[in-house]
Amino acid sequence: MRREQPGTSYERIYAAVRRVPRGRVATYGQIARVAGLPGHARQVGYALHALRPSTTVPWQRIVNAAGAVSLRRGGGGGALSQRLLLEREGVAFDARGRIPLARFAWRPRR
Repeated sequence: MRREQPGTSYERIYAAVRRVPRGRVATYGQIARVAGLPGHARQVGYALHALRPSTTVPWQRIVNAAGAVSLRRGGGGGALSQRLLLEREGVAFDARGRIPLARFAWRPRR
């Protein structure tokens, strides 16, 4: 049995992330499904973590299933910068720091 190379699945993930329009968000699990990798939400996180700072992939539009920004290991200002980038796109956060997915979730066309 041949295993798929990480680069190939990462490219599928990045292509799915690029489909999320400005002002909308998607969950890790949703991106995994769109990329043809159902059940591999964690792999989406790994792929996004591997992006270079100069990337054009809109990584900030991917949030966890609760509509919250997932913190990276080691902390840092990543969560704050992600929130600021999303707010610049018009995405709102509630008092608990979550995005109302009913309002801002991306709904891809099949």
